[in-house]
Amino acid sequence: MITEEQKEYLLPIACETAIRAGRVILDVYENPAEFDVDIKSDNTPITKADRMAHELIKRHLGRTRIPVLSEEGREMLYAERKDWDLFWMVDPLDGTKEFIKGNGEFTVNIALMVDNKPLLGVVYVPYIKKLYFNDPARGAFLVEGVEPDAEATVTYEKVFEGAQKLPLTSQCNNPIRIATSRSHNTPETYALIEEMKRVYPDAEVVEQGSSYKLCLIAEGTFDYYVRTTHTSEWDTAAGGSILFSAGGTLLSHPEGEMLEYNKESLANPYFACRSKFFAR
Repeated sequence: MITEEQKEYLLPIACETAIRAGRVILDVYENPAEFDVDIKSDNTPITKADRMAHELIKRHLGRTRIPVLSEEGREMLYAERKDWDLFWMVDPLDGTKEFIKGNGEFTVNIALMVDNKPLLGVVYVPYIKKLYFNDPARGAFLVEGVEPDAEATVTYEKVFEGAQKLPLTSQCNNPIRIATSRSHNTPETYALIEEMKRVYPDAEVVEQGSSYKLCLIAEGTFDYYVRTTHTSEWDTAAGGSILFSAGGTLLSHPEGEMLEYNKESLANPYFACRSKFFAR
């Protein structure tokens, strides 16, 4: 574990790093001709915004002297990282497909991993100006109206100014609201949603992009989300940390086990998320 003093130092750095990265991302987003889209070896897209956000995050988190494991960094060999007991898990731009589509549903994900478990999570939605974070001793929080700022400076006390504790609700939605990926669904996903709708026939199904879904479940805006396509550890570490601190769950599907992190393969199993008040 880390000390209270270390936590109060590291959480603000993660927040201000995400806000600064948000400015870089929006600078590109507002100029589509500058997207510079390429396809990576795993057939997923990468843009100029991914690369620039990665460089900023690596540089800004580097002052903590804590290793950074980032989606857009060099491939980190398992032998090099397997004994890390403290590191940052980062997705500089989660929802690149949504970024390219121009729908604003993309995030910056930063998680502090302690003994291969996410302790602190920060998810920033720069287009919507929403900052989510958790402190394991205090819970999960949302701050709205956070402007992307290349010079953002945050203190531990400032992080909590105007913050709303999650969830924002005191019960499930009626009818329940099921989130589904906007860009990554499979027949298995639809079959599981249909199974859920047999129990909750009035359930509302809403498409949503990126790790923003996990934060909306932490809020209580959605009740349930299942993912049956490929994700990686940096897709779930920060949002999962926030969701757990908000009383929700993110567990492998159908096993119902906690996700493991810093594995030799950084791929996640299928998983399902539930809000605090949705027990099924």
